[in-house]
Amino acid sequence: MNPAKLYGELIQWIGDGTGAPDTVLHIHAGMAVLFLARIVTRRSLATLVPLSFVYVAELANEVMDYFVHGAVMPDTLSDVLNTVFWPTMLFIGLRVRRAHGFAPKG
Repeated sequence: MNPAKLYGELIQWIGDGTGAPDTVLHIHAGMAVLFLARIVTRRSLATLVPLSFVYVAELANEVMDYFVHGAVMPDTLSDVLNTVFWPTMLFIGLRVRRAHGFAPKG
């Protein structure tokens, strides 16, 4: 079976099984990838390493979507923004906190 088609069916199954809209699934997926990358790499969320995983995962997701559905630019831009927005905001917030000396004690 075609890997792209199989991936598309898996994504459809997740959406149908949760009943959550695509937007919400992208938000949750971005945060899940961020925290899994943090755990696996043992790198702080204030470093680019976990955040990079989110961007790479979303790029891979959109490439697979392209093979399944073709180019749907408004949907692609929305998916990317929904996936990376909160991980990026968390990264920026932690970097600002670190830069201003608000690092956790202990």
